[in-house]
Amino acid sequence: MTAAAPAELFDLTGRTAVVTGASSGLGARFVEVLAAAGATVWTSARRDARLRELAAGRPAIRPVAADLGTEDGRESLVAAVREGSGTIDLLVNNAGVDSGAKPADETSAGFAEVLGTNLVGPFHLARLAAEAAGPQGLAVINVSSILGLVSAAPLGGASYAASKAGLLGLTRELAGHWGGRGVRVNALAPGWFRTEMNEALFDDERSVRWIGRNTMLGRAGEPAELDTALLFLASPATSYLTGQILTVDGGWTAR
Repeated sequence: MTAAAPAELFDLTGRTAVVTGASSGLGARFVEVLAAAGATVWTSARRDARLRELAAGRPAIRPVAADLGTEDGRESLVAAVREGSGTIDLLVNNAGVDSGAKPADETSAGFAEVLGTNLVGPFHLARLAAEAAGPQGLAVINVSSILGLVSAAPLGGASYAASKAGLLGLTRELAGHWGGRGVRVNALAPGWFRTEMNEALFDDERSVRWIGRNTMLGRAGEPAELDTALLFLASPATSYLTGQILTVDGGWTAR
């Protein structure tokens, strides 16, 4: 294999990417970063207006509204991408939900619903994307969380943590099964970054201080601090990396 020049390592020109959960927060940031690196980025979430706002004036960003918690929604997204771009080179499984319930209050139905979106959905999309992979292979990035690695009690819920831990196991298993087909599967595990899902946490001064006390760098992360990690896993720079977890958490899990 011929080594790429350093300036070309993170170039995604000509690649087709799919980013789920792209209507806000980290997902929207991921879309902008990948598009800036040259990729055509298909974005998906339930909120069509948000997706269209993100894509306005940017032909490289293509919105597809879908409920990714359903099999039909996932299949319709991949069908739209295949019709528009033919193949898929990169899948970023970022869509996720949290029941907001403490373990003692969470119902089995609510638990199953979270796993359906956060774990079953990424598996199904990865399988569909693998079927649509182009000649350059496929890179899958499963967006997990430090809550898939360690407990954040008294914060956090059982279903969310279980789904994110399951995503790490799924990452390793798919990497093992599909490596011979040119499919790389890795996980990105962010620490504490403000998103729409955790706004209440970041609006609470005591919680922000708690994050600072327990993070080696003394603060939560800024969305831009995930850019290089995303590009690292998405690009030809990591052509020999699969089945791994890249944790970007300011040192939270190293305590």
